[in-house]
Amino acid sequence: MSIPDSETVILITRDGMGQAEPELQHKLISTYLKLLDEHNILPAAICFYTEGVKLAVAGSPVLDSLRSLEAKGVRLILCSTCLNFYHLADQVQAGIPGGMTDIIEAQRRAGKVITL
Repeated sequence: MSIPDSETVILITRDGMGQAEPELQHKLISTYLKLLDEHNILPAAICFYTEGVKLAVAGSPVLDSLRSLEAKGVRLILCSTCLNFYHLADQVQAGIPGGMTDIIEAQRRAGKVITL
């Protein structure tokens, strides 16, 4: 079993990956997260904010990958302000709601931050 890389944090700020039609954005983020999981490329944390929080709630196409990454020790931090804004706080299926302080702390500790 791999250990998460304490140097890397990934920020997900969109309901998908890239700027394209929603179906393509979901396909890309699904592939990205699945490959991280399958190859045990484990960041210390993945932080979700703005529309990114939609990927960790009921109905998301990437829940299986997120749950698997979480089970391997990757911290999934969801912006609680964003969850509340989108009325999704009661639909969280992976990760834990946190504040901006939690996201800042994850970034501060990271040697490398990747924004998708």
